Amino acid sequence: MKDSEARKAEDVLKQYDRESDTMEYTGFMAKVVAAIAIAFSVFQLYTATFGVLDAQLQRGVHLGFGMALVFLLYPSRKSWSRHKIHPLDLVLAVLGAAAPAYIILEYQHLVLRAGLVSDTDLAVGLIGILLVIEATRRVVGLPMVCVVLAFLFYAFAGPYMPGVLAHRGLTVSQLVSHLYFTTEGIFGIPLGVSSTFIFLFILFGAYLESTGLGKFFIDLANAIAGWASGGPAKVAVLSSGLMGTVSGSSVANVVGTGSLTIPMMKKLGYHKDFAGAVEAAASTGGQLMPPVMGAAAFLMAEFVGVPYIDVVKAAVVPALLYFAGVWLGVHFEAKRKDLKGISRSQLPKIGRLLRERGHLALPLVIIVYLLVSGYTPMRAALVAIVLAIVCSALRKSTRMKPIEIVRGLENGARNVLGVLVACAAAGIIIGVVTKTGVGLKLASGLLDLSGGLLLPTMFFTMITAIVLGMGVPTTANYVITSTIAAPALVQMGVPVLAAHMFVFYFGIIADVTPPVALAAYAGSGISGGNPLKTGINASKLAIAAFIIPYMFVLSPVILMIEGSALDLLLSTITALIGMVALSSSLIGFLADHCRLPERLLLAVGGLLMIKPGLLTDAVGIILFGLVLFLQLRRRRAAQDAA
Repeated sequence: MKDSEARKAEDVLKQYDRESDTMEYTGFMAKVVAAIAIAFSVFQLYTATFGVLDAQLQRGVHLGFGMALVFLLYPSRKSWSRHKIHPLDLVLAVLGAAAPAYIILEYQHLVLRAGLVSDTDLAVGLIGILLVIEATRRVVGLPMVCVVLAFLFYAFAGPYMPGVLAHRGLTVSQLVSHLYFTTEGIFGIPLGVSSTFIFLFILFGAYLESTGLGKFFIDLANAIAGWASGGPAKVAVLSSGLMGTVSGSSVANVVGTGSLTIPMMKKLGYHKDFAGAVEAAASTGGQLMPPVMGAAAFLMAEFVGVPYIDVVKAAVVPALLYFAGVWLGVHFEAKRKDLKGISRSQLPKIGRLLRERGHLALPLVIIVYLLVSGYTPMRAALVAIVLAIVCSALRKSTRMKPIEIVRGLENGARNVLGVLVACAAAGIIIGVVTKTGVGLKLASGLLDLSGGLLLPTMFFTMITAIVLGMGVPTTANYVITSTIAAPALVQMGVPVLAAHMFVFYFGIIADVTPPVALAAYAGSGISGGNPLKTGINASKLAIAAFIIPYMFVLSPVILMIEGSALDLLLSTITALIGMVALSSSLIGFLADHCRLPERLLLAVGGLLMIKPGLLTDAVGIILFGLVLFLQLRRRRAAQDAA
């Protein structure tokens, strides 16, 4: 039975997570792919230990390894054999490695030519750009390819564009030179971050997964919350939040924890559509949870120009508010349906769990300490990788075998491919933006559309990020929206970090926003529920993620970038009360079943607490208190009558 459930989870993962849908080689080809992937990881570890190469060299080697693996692992067509490589893919894998290798071999000559491209340069650059686009189609999907092609079209069609969007237009030579032979295009900041910080953190996550930390988190969540009202659903929220500290994929998180928690929720009495939604909403929040937060957080640190620990610090309170909102939704649903928890006798004991497997979480604690202490993300991740292996050896039951350590190198390289390709494709977009100035033009257009008012600008930015997020991974989504939409918010006086965090949040929440809610669809694949209904329920549970970005733009103290500790405490308390009000309004239960007027009052009260200010907070709290008083009185009267 467990084997069939595991196969089902694997099928769901491949269906909804393109990055997991790879070739299944055996024999010689399996060894070739493993050797390339291990060599890739060894290169990254070597440069992290002894110093990275010059920017273009480091990024060129990184892209060369990545492109070779992409064409070997992701077939051109799904109908092709999954066990035998097609000759075309083999040719493309060689070209994918050779095009970046040209930059490495000709590096000195390219520097001396200072931007002047020869015919050979032009041919190699064109091949390299086309290969990145094809790799994007295979790994990321057509929506991202369409966005890239739209920007490339704009680069050439500038003279024919209307009004403010018009520009002189670029020649093929100018564009190829800029996109492929400078650090402003494909080899720009996104690929630079991928070739340093991101790879190491993904490798760290691969080793933590190998140690069995995920199973420990699920067991720990069961011990903490499994006995409570609606226990399995709360276990899903807690375990997904813990897994989110090391996982950067919503869909992978859904499948990893959902294959255990969703059947438990259904057995308890949750409807299958709601069970899948709980896991989807909780798992999506994993990308918001420090210290890893998904790859886009590392890009944010580079784009904003702040240390990574500042991004982590800013994310703490919003992430806790998000998970509090999902937890409250689960709690009120359990109370509304009178769903009980699991018997304590069937649950693991916290003390025993911590004694037997608590050491597996030490690398997570230490990496946070190192980041706070001023270590660079690269050095902190490098130390944490070593600690993950060392800590697993503290007990025989968790000790990693030598072959598992080697497989960790292979898995880390495989896991980075989706981010690597998205970063390379995003570099094309950034290259067009920097060469044509379209970013500022679109930001100005956004301001004109909103009439120069902050709330409409935020709303249009939200819609842009969500629509892009429906077909574009978080990393690429963040790059696009931070280039186009975030500047509009900054021009209106919003702190830079708050503006970037705003688009980051809405790019992530697209994973639970119908009609293309991949995390919710993955949850429904495991629960057997209706994908659309699961997505709608997930959006209701994740309502906090639609509200919190507005809160921290209007009150940046929540990001710990302004105000005092007292201001932070007061803002957090009112935000939590607002979350309670909104969750109870959407679910229809607070202290008792909500009547329609009560749900409306709770919704208004919760929304009023979004905007910082004594008057709005006071009115919101009064409305919330009024509904709570009426329900408590009604429940007491019912108890007296019984």
